[in-house]
Amino acid sequence: MEIAELNVAALRKMLDRREISAVELTNYYLDRIAQLDPDFRAFITVSREQALRMASAADQKLATGEGATALTGIPVAVKDNICTNGIRTTCASRLLADFTPIFDATVVAKLKQVGAVLLGKTNLDEFAMGSSTKESAYGLTPNPWDRRHVSGGSSSGSAVAVATGMVPLALGSDTGGSIRQPAAFCGVWGLKPTYGRVSRYGLVPYAPSLDQIGPIGRSTEDIFLLDRCIAGYDPLDPTSLPEQAAAAGIVTGSLRGLKVGLPRELFGDSLAMGVKERVMAVARELAAAGCILTELSLPSLQYALPTYYLLAYAEASSSMARYDGVRHGKRACSGSDVTGMMTATRQELGTEVKRRILLGTYFLGKDCYDDYYVRAQQVRTWMKADFAAAFTECDLLLSPTTATPAFTIDEEALDERALALTECYTVAANLTGIPALTFPCGFLNHLPVGAQLMAPAGAEQRLFQVASHWEAATKRQTRCAQGDQKGAFYEL
Repeated sequence: MEIAELNVAALRKMLDRREISAVELTNYYLDRIAQLDPDFRAFITVSREQALRMASAADQKLATGEGATALTGIPVAVKDNICTNGIRTTCASRLLADFTPIFDATVVAKLKQVGAVLLGKTNLDEFAMGSSTKESAYGLTPNPWDRRHVSGGSSSGSAVAVATGMVPLALGSDTGGSIRQPAAFCGVWGLKPTYGRVSRYGLVPYAPSLDQIGPIGRSTEDIFLLDRCIAGYDPLDPTSLPEQAAAAGIVTGSLRGLKVGLPRELFGDSLAMGVKERVMAVARELAAAGCILTELSLPSLQYALPTYYLLAYAEASSSMARYDGVRHGKRACSGSDVTGMMTATRQELGTEVKRRILLGTYFLGKDCYDDYYVRAQQVRTWMKADFAAAFTECDLLLSPTTATPAFTIDEEALDERALALTECYTVAANLTGIPALTFPCGFLNHLPVGAQLMAPAGAEQRLFQVASHWEAATKRQTRCAQGDQKGAFYEL
């Protein structure tokens, strides 16, 4: 099997047995990026020299055995809205094209501490606002299974880099599904952790009460290892949860008696029949393993999408106020006064970002605040209570990750309803702060289909246990997408 198709555990064995050095492994992935990325634009910045220095340091750790960890020498890519010391962080925007942070985000500092190798920064929708990268200043990242289709967003570059074998692991951020949706569209694994479990320090904010950094990988164990590395209390993040004991490994053993809920609202008419069949195949496999399937209702879900849009856009309006050419962002030279300069500066923003800022500002206006923003917060509180009640009846929830496989680039441009359908299955986890994991469960018309598991806050281990069982029982193995025009694919 080619190196690009190996998971982290297999790469770890190769490194530990000295079958390959960290420098050789890093060069392999750098060469693969040079070969494939011109077709995909998954990377905005490739930090070749720094990556090789980090790989050399990893080899020294492995030679002495001092400070070596499960991720020492393993290449990782980072979404380009996460700050990296000495490597530019653009958020895929012209406004930040020349911004080079002088500090590392906490998650990046943790990766460096364990000896991981940072290959570069991945493409995204501008300021993480979107589901296709069509507004990225660095070009659209197409789906590696069929380049006529989108790869999702906003963490599209991270998902495509993993799916094509340009990197074994990547970090993304998830505000309303921005890890899980592209992971599902590209046929890889992705996790949105419990809110506050992973530090947001150094993450450029979109909607701070919803944003969360998380891992994308080629297997359950891959995302477990990366999640274990980046999770933990951080005093630099005021929303960070208290330290919890790190798990040594994924919990194994029988699933007998585990109650799995199937929310009626997430298996409705908007769901493509082929997607439903593949997710129900997951349910049948879990039932065969001894899980108890139970159908339930979450009435608040019918309001999840408008609630998400209201709150996310309102927070985006506040978060983006700093980009005025004075405090942050490249300053426009035109404009006869301060107002003119700020106006000219903000013209550099893409259409989607402007739209969300304008709508968010409207929702926060004094004539709309009570009717829109306050009511959305009330619905969010109801949703949290609704999910808490559901988790008294079941241990976790199973649903599709998206209503359909990846839609075509033209469909995304013409049909905003298609965009909404990609988010309505994922936003609830962000609104309620619970963890959610997506994993590939088959193909429909040669495009990957994702299944989603959700659990109570702090119960990531439950998600890893079930996804790992599914992966082992069905002998799943993620192969690299080939990226030809028709989409090279394989049957799961």
